[in-house]
Amino acid sequence: MAVPKRRTSVWRRDQRRAQSFFARLKVSSLAVCPNCGEMCMPHRVCPYCGYYRGKKILQDK
Repeated sequence: MAVPKRRTSVWRRDQRRAQSFFARLKVSSLAVCPNCGEMCMPHRVCPYCGYYRGKKILQDK
């Protein structure tokens, strides 16, 4: 069974965790809102017009 020779340092551990954190922040794809035509994340309410799947979700202020 493989056993590490040396303990993983705190810096190396944190660097590995930071890479996975930044990978989640990247926007993988954007979709065009069918209502207003702006780019927004798919399967979410459009932040520009407030519509999702043809229904008004967010109220205007």
